[in-house]
Amino acid sequence: MTVSPLDYRYGRQEAKDIWSREGRHARQLDVERALIWAHCKLGRVSAEHYDIIADISDPGIVTADRVDEIEAETRHDIMALTKAMAEKSGEAAWCIHLGATSNDIVDSAVALQIRDSINIQYESLKTLIITLCDLAERERDTVMLGRTHGQAAVPITFGLKIAVFVDEFSRHLTRLKELEPRAITGKFLGAVGTGAAQGENAKQLQSLILENLGLTVPVATTQVVGRDRYIEWVGWMANVAASVEKLLQEVRNLQRSEIAEVGEWFDVEKQVGSSTMAHKRNPITAENACGLARIVRAMIIPSYENALLWHERDLANSSSERFTLSHAMILLDDILEKSNRVMSKCVVDSDRMLANIESQNGLVMAEKIMLELVDEGIHRDRAHEILRAASMIAVTENRHLRDVCGEDPEIKLVFSTDELDELFDPSSHLGVSGEIIDEAIAVGRAMID
Repeated sequence: MTVSPLDYRYGRQEAKDIWSREGRHARQLDVERALIWAHCKLGRVSAEHYDIIADISDPGIVTADRVDEIEAETRHDIMALTKAMAEKSGEAAWCIHLGATSNDIVDSAVALQIRDSINIQYESLKTLIITLCDLAERERDTVMLGRTHGQAAVPITFGLKIAVFVDEFSRHLTRLKELEPRAITGKFLGAVGTGAAQGENAKQLQSLILENLGLTVPVATTQVVGRDRYIEWVGWMANVAASVEKLLQEVRNLQRSEIAEVGEWFDVEKQVGSSTMAHKRNPITAENACGLARIVRAMIIPSYENALLWHERDLANSSSERFTLSHAMILLDDILEKSNRVMSKCVVDSDRMLANIESQNGLVMAEKIMLELVDEGIHRDRAHEILRAASMIAVTENRHLRDVCGEDPEIKLVFSTDELDELFDPSSHLGVSGEIIDEAIAVGRAMID
C-alpha cells in the first residue's frame, strides 16, 4: 500500500531514484568503499583487501533488503550496513568502517545525493531558461497591457514580461553554482570531529576519501556536517519554487476568462476541463505546480530547526531530513519540468492583448501624453493635473481619452490632431523594452553555453 503522493503521482523517476531507499543504500556503500580506498592509499589496508571491499560494495551483492533485516535486530542502520558488508567480505571484513563513525557515512552519502541532485537541477534550470529565452525572443514586440495593483497601467510587451523571468532564473543558476561546493561537503573526522579515531593522518584520510567521492572537504565539523549547508540548498530550492509559482501564477491570471491573453495549451480532442462544465479549459498544470511549490517552500522551516543540534550532535534532525531534502528536491524537479512544459507550449493571443488595451479607452496612454506636454514646456505638475482631470472625465463619461484630450484647450494649443493621434499608439510608449529583452536573452543564453 502506498501513502505518499510521491509514490504514485508526483516526481520524475530520475529524481526519486537519488533519494530512494536504494539510492541512499548505494551511496552509503560507495562511501564505505572510499574509506577503505583511502586507508589503502595510506598503507593501512592492503590492495588485496581493498579489492575485496570494492567488489562487494555493490547494492546487488550487499542488498538493501539484507541491511533492513539486520537493522530490525540491531536497531541501528549503519551498524546493519557494516554487518551486511562483513558477511560478504571474508578476510577483508576486519577493515570495514575502520575509524569511522556512523555519521561520517550518512552525511557523506547525503552529500553525494545532493551532488547528483544539483546536477539534475542544473539541467532542468538550463532547459527552462532556454524555453523562456525562445519565448521572449518570439514575443519581443508583442504589445500588451501592463498592470499594477491589478489595474491597467501602461503598455508593456509580453517579451519583456518573460525577459524578467529569464533574468530571474539566470540569477538562480548563478546562485546554484556558488552554493554547490558548500552544499556537497562530506566529513570524516569521527564522533566529535577531532579525527582521533582516524589516527595521525586523519586530515589526509578525510581529504582522500572526499576527493575520491568528488565532494568538498570541510575545515571543521562536529560529528555532523554543518546544517547551514543544507539550509542554503533548501533555501535555494524554496527561492526557485517561489519564482516558478510567480511565473505560472502570471500565466493563470492572464488565462482568466475576462483577460484571456495567455494560456496553457489545451488538447481540444481529448482533454477535459470539468466533469460538469463542458466548456472549461483550466490551467491545471500551472495550478498543480503552484500548489507543489508551496510544499517546497515549507521545507525551509524544518531545515532551520534541524540545524539546532545539542553539543556535537543529537539525532533530532535525522528523521526530519529524510523528508526535507528528498521531498524538496523531488518536488522542485517536478515543478521545473511542469513549468517548462507550460511555457514551451504557451498560447499567446496578441489580438486579445490589443483589444484589452483598446478597452481602456486610451487611459493607458495618459503617462505618455503628460510627458510629451512636459517636453513642450508645460510644468510637470500642471501636465499631470491636465491628464488627471481628462482621465476622470473619460472614466465618468465612458469616453476615449483621446477625444477628451482633443477638447482640452491647453493640449490643443500644443498638439495638432494628427500628432495627438500618434501619441495614442501603444507601441510608441514601450521605452527601451526591446533592448532590455535582448540583453536578458543574451545573458541567459551565455550562461547555458
